Amino acid sequence: MDFDFAAIFIAFVALLLSLTVHEAAHAWAADRLGDPTARALGRLSLNPAVHVDPLGTLVFPLVAMVTGAPLIGWAKPVPIAPWRFDRPRQASMLVAFAGPLSNLALAFVAAIALRMLPLEALSSLGPAGQAAAADSRILAPVARLAWGVLSINLLLAIFNLLPIPPLDGSSVLAGLLPERAAAGLDRLRPYGFLLLYALLLSGGFSLIVSPPYLLLLSWLT
Repeated sequence: MDFDFAAIFIAFVALLLSLTVHEAAHAWAADRLGDPTARALGRLSLNPAVHVDPLGTLVFPLVAMVTGAPLIGWAKPVPIAPWRFDRPRQASMLVAFAGPLSNLALAFVAAIALRMLPLEALSSLGPAGQAAAADSRILAPVARLAWGVLSINLLLAIFNLLPIPPLDGSSVLAGLLPERAAAGLDRLRPYGFLLLYALLLSGGFSLIVSPPYLLLLSWLT
């Protein structure tokens, strides 16, 4: 098979950066709100090595990039000890929201970087975000990386805000709901991955995620 190894490498770097910042944001928020667990375990770091999950960060994403399958990736969850927070429910909600918020911030930075690049570097970016060779051998990879960071971080932010356990959106929603309703939401946790795979296989994922993704993408680009 004819692989575009440069494109796969750039996409993997963009994903690794995105997952690293996402988990580091969780760790930073928890530490600021009074839980030093992540700091003590070395997770308050932008070093990708401390966040890598062998399957979720390496195997699954690389297989998806090579085969063209739907991209699924994750890093090691940051452990938190909610009892260390002064207000556990509200703090847990803020810690959960910090991950998607960091992805939105990265997407914004990538959008600024794209706007600063000359037109010849951007000419290789098609409407679907697939980058081909541009006139400049130096600027084309930069444009492809910036586009990858932009698109991947938007997808990660929107996906993680879905209110399905164990995604961050479920913790955010639990912090907003009354305690009894939040407990009911938590009972869905053992079935969360089944619900996510059902969404992916049924096409529901695209129906839910694509509209806000395309809207945000149009605003940023």
